[in-house]
Amino acid sequence: MCGDVKAGEEENPLRNPTVNLGSQSHCPAFQAEVEAELGALRSAELYRCLRTVEGLPGPRMRVDGQDVLMLAGANYLDLAGDPRVIAGAQQAMESAGCAAGGSRLITGNLALHEALEHDLATFVGAEAVLIFSTGYMANLGVITTLAGPGDVIISDALNHASIIDACHLSRASTRVFRHNDPEDLARVAASCGGFRRRVLVLDGVYSMDGDVARLREMAPIARASNMVVVLDDAHGLGILGPGGRGVASQEGVVVDIQIGNLGKALGSFGAYVACSHTLRELLINRTRSLIFTCGLAPAPLGAAHAALRIIQDEPWRRLRLLERAEQLRAGLKTAGFDTGASTTHIVPAIVGDNRATMSLCERALALGVHAQGIRYPSVPEGTARIRFTPMCSHSPDDIQHAVKIFSELGR
Repeated sequence: MCGDVKAGEEENPLRNPTVNLGSQSHCPAFQAEVEAELGALRSAELYRCLRTVEGLPGPRMRVDGQDVLMLAGANYLDLAGDPRVIAGAQQAMESAGCAAGGSRLITGNLALHEALEHDLATFVGAEAVLIFSTGYMANLGVITTLAGPGDVIISDALNHASIIDACHLSRASTRVFRHNDPEDLARVAASCGGFRRRVLVLDGVYSMDGDVARLREMAPIARASNMVVVLDDAHGLGILGPGGRGVASQEGVVVDIQIGNLGKALGSFGAYVACSHTLRELLINRTRSLIFTCGLAPAPLGAAHAALRIIQDEPWRRLRLLERAEQLRAGLKTAGFDTGASTTHIVPAIVGDNRATMSLCERALALGVHAQGIRYPSVPEGTARIRFTPMCSHSPDDIQHAVKIFSELGR
């Protein structure tokens, strides 16, 4: 009788291994629709697949079975594999286990959360910090808490997808201005007088272009229009500004809310929101992406805390990263590539055509250099590119070799 379904009971596919949840026979029409969608993506050169990455994070790794020079990650300061950061993760697990065990409002608010929040707030110069499970959830949570029906969000045209999705979910009106254009921001701001609340949302470093938000020019426009300024500085923390405190610090501007990431320069996982004490309390009480999910696990908290100490003790990491990025940018320009408006550690080589971009990416990978091809919708149509993200641990010879490979392939 073991495995039989009793009278009156429905068969449970999770208890019966003979049921194939992926079988095409369950709904042939749906399966055909999925195959047609995939076919359309292939025809448009937009089909994507997952690469398998192996080894300790570093300047050289194994990608799809091949040893390569890694120029495609966000481990900018090479801390994700640092023994001190790994030890921080291990110590956190030994003291608090492998999971937070629930929402932060139930059982998941760990002393590890609060300790890291305190030190992050001190580092970035904020009254308070609140940690989220991912950067995507932080952006969704903050924007949907700040804005709703009757409010307006003013958003840069090249803001991250998580910001765009948050604008839609908020049900607030959304006005988009031309990328990094203060004059167009002023034009849009002039039309937003009838709303209850006005929220300006910017990326600190634009992750596909490598340029920096023109905060010095935009902040006065925002203040004159009584806007709340939200800055997603996922790629600036630990690298830009005095001591690596980010774009707002570099530009000498105070923003209302700074959203940062623990999974890039800090070599861990998760995100944070830096703000006032009162806003932190509102987020705890209103933000669905915090309330209805598990708290960040102990290991990434311990890793991020260790990494935060390292970036303060070893400023050479961010300085060397920026040197390598400038060497790479100059070399690609000399080789005839368009690096756009990049001034940071993110360096695009804009190709334009999807097929040509991915062909260049795959040929470089075959020659031992991994820099990922990026296409729509990650970037606007017609601006497909190779996106290079060097690390502080790359040598000048590494960068020279990558430039040589792409120079030869580009010809």
